[in-house]
Amino acid sequence: MTDRLPPLKALHAFEAAARHMSFQKAAKELHVTPAALSYQIKLLESSLSVKLFVRKTRAVALTAAGESLYPDVKRGFGSFADGIKKVTAAGESSALVVSAGPAITTKWLIPRIGGFTSQHADIDLRLSTSIKSVDFDTDDVDVAIRHGDGNYPGLAVTWLFGEAYTPLCAPALLETVRADLSGVRLIFDDSMRDPSVAPGWNEWVESAGLDQLPDTGSSLRFTQADHAIQAAVDGDGVLLARMTLAATDIASKRLVQPFEHIVQSRYGYYFVTAANTEGLERVGLFKAWIMDEAKSVNRMLDSLPIPNTR
Repeated sequence: MTDRLPPLKALHAFEAAARHMSFQKAAKELHVTPAALSYQIKLLESSLSVKLFVRKTRAVALTAAGESLYPDVKRGFGSFADGIKKVTAAGESSALVVSAGPAITTKWLIPRIGGFTSQHADIDLRLSTSIKSVDFDTDDVDVAIRHGDGNYPGLAVTWLFGEAYTPLCAPALLETVRADLSGVRLIFDDSMRDPSVAPGWNEWVESAGLDQLPDTGSSLRFTQADHAIQAAVDGDGVLLARMTLAATDIASKRLVQPFEHIVQSRYGYYFVTAANTEGLERVGLFKAWIMDEAKSVNRMLDSLPIPNTR
């Protein structure tokens, strides 16, 4: 008996073939030809002096020896992967990758992020903008800021702030919009088209109790909320806007609110991370900072008049 291990390449071929129960699929995963993979399996069988697979016409099956060997080999390669992850994480312990949608990144996060980076210059902050949901198991992301109902099973989720909707326009259009909403071009934020999440123009007018109906035929449409907000700032029309995203433009008077009526959404913004990274120091520091920033948004939402909840 010897403690010498068979070639690692042959063991890797065996693990992939046993996991897929297919030489073809295993070969594709390992970027080799089926013949090359079959050679590695034969080399392993020769080294161990046992048959590991029963070759069939269109499939393979593990022998009793193969069934016995596979769990240990699988655990071995799993341990390799875990060790590599630990080394990689230790080497990039200062990096913090934050994923958020393009609009919340541009209109809310970026104007404030300097406060975090000045406090924590040792943290390598990286912003990743995407509307896709993050897969924390496969994506290189530590934290996600997401707009939704907060139902993210298996993840650590913390409420940040809510959302409210009201028409906003450039100051030059204020009196025109107040006098006759139907005479002003409407701007649509098509990133929020679900009426259960965000009101449309007709729903907002009805809930506000206004007699005037907006002319939805004369309109500009945008698939990104930040683009729609910029069009309103530029005086291209009036936007039924997300107030949290437009907060800096409202504060700077680039946008004004022609009507008091607002509609608050049942959806909000959430701080989301995997349970196994929630305790990392850099994640905790970013969470503490963003929670503090969120307080001002919630104070603004709490102060809004006529808070109808959808």
